[in-house]
Amino acid sequence: MLVLFETSGGFALFKVLDEGKLSNVEDLGDEFSSAESARRMVRLIAFHKFDNTSEALEAVAKLVEGTPSKGLRKFLKINCGEGETLAVADSKLGNIITEKLDIQCVHNNAVMELLRGVRSQLTELLSGLDDNDLAPMSLELSHILARYKLKITSDKVETMIIQVIGLLDDLDKERNTYANGVRELYGLHFPELAKIVQDNILYAKAVKLMGNRINAANLDFSEILDDEVEAELKEAAVISMGTEVTDLDLIHIRQLCDQILSLAEYRAQLNDYLKSRMNKIAPNLTALVGELVGARLISHCGSLLNLAKLPGSTIQILGAEKALNRARRTNHATPKHGLIYHAPVVSQAAPEHKGKISRLLAAKAALAIRCDAFGDGQDSTIGVENRLKLEARLRNLEGGDLGAFEKEEVYDKDEKKKADDEEPKTEEPSKKRKTEAEPETAEEPAKKEKKKSKHEVVTGLLILIFLIPLIYFFYVNQLVC
Repeated sequence: MLVLFETSGGFALFKVLDEGKLSNVEDLGDEFSSAESARRMVRLIAFHKFDNTSEALEAVAKLVEGTPSKGLRKFLKINCGEGETLAVADSKLGNIITEKLDIQCVHNNAVMELLRGVRSQLTELLSGLDDNDLAPMSLELSHILARYKLKITSDKVETMIIQVIGLLDDLDKERNTYANGVRELYGLHFPELAKIVQDNILYAKAVKLMGNRINAANLDFSEILDDEVEAELKEAAVISMGTEVTDLDLIHIRQLCDQILSLAEYRAQLNDYLKSRMNKIAPNLTALVGELVGARLISHCGSLLNLAKLPGSTIQILGAEKALNRARRTNHATPKHGLIYHAPVVSQAAPEHKGKISRLLAAKAALAIRCDAFGDGQDSTIGVENRLKLEARLRNLEGGDLGAFEKEEVYDKDEKKKADDEEPKTEEPSKKRKTEAEPETAEEPAKKEKKKSKHEVVTGLLILIFLIPLIYFFYVNQLVC
């Protein structure tokens, strides 16, 4: 009997010298109490050393899955003769070796006790190998195997996306707070500027460049503002009703403007980083709904895998859970969209079409997310195709029911083909076809004649109703006379 033993340095093949002792499993451990007794029990006949770390990782990963690697199969073919029995530590591995290599394998309690004894005296049984060499090799291989099993790569880390989208929201809040502070402080000196320049970034740049409003007439704002806005600003600076401001106040206001501009620049860098990460992690979802909406969906669920487990109906209302619960409690209409409301396709739709487009977008997004989560490629073809379909559907909804029009055209073509294939039949046109074929000018006189005939009948009945009593009264008077 041969014994296959796996180490971090390679595969060892031992020959059992006394197979009769395997019958007594309880006393088998005593045979490995010392190195001499272990050498009398087993003897090393072959050893396959791993050439590098990649080969060791491949071999150990295959063993964890219960399958032999290419190097192990070649090693067993060379060293296992015909009729030999191989003792293995995994029954699944033994079955595959028996099936692929036609080598009889054994796995039982005696084999496990034998392998335990070999492990205890491994450094004595393998020449040229001691504990100082084996321990670092085992530790390094265990770390590599752990990283391989976790499958952590730089392209599939959703944690960075979750942190970046949260940081973007915090930056927006902080920048708006600083911008409101600048408007309030500088508004005392130049209140008209707040109505002239609405954008916070342009406002901060104009305040930083101008300083005191007296300097506005001699400055060039062409790099910041349009010509019309610049002319309006200079006119307002001359007739402004604001108070005077000191140089110390202007220093603090300009420092606050620098903070706003630095936050805006950092936000632009974060936005570019988020776009690149989303194109690597979820290219189809990014092409369909955009990087910001896609990142918010992933952040809301915690990971791309959790998001891929959700159906389209749930993705449609992600972010609107409070509105959904409130609608259920009060028996009102449930929300039609959540975070995907900010997607470009939904934003372009008219208010009456937003619910339908949101439902279609959520269904397509569910497919795109699953392709990104479980697919191996980095292609965004599915997301681009689905977005083009949604845009075409949106144009159809806004332009009318074009789908029914196309269906009628196809139907007419099919009917025409059938009519060409069949022999022509002479049939009298039906009344409906006759009326459809007649022009509108022919229908109008017929309606007028019908109205006239009804009017004449009603007039005749009224005359009879008045004449019958008169005739009866005249006849009674004649009889009396």
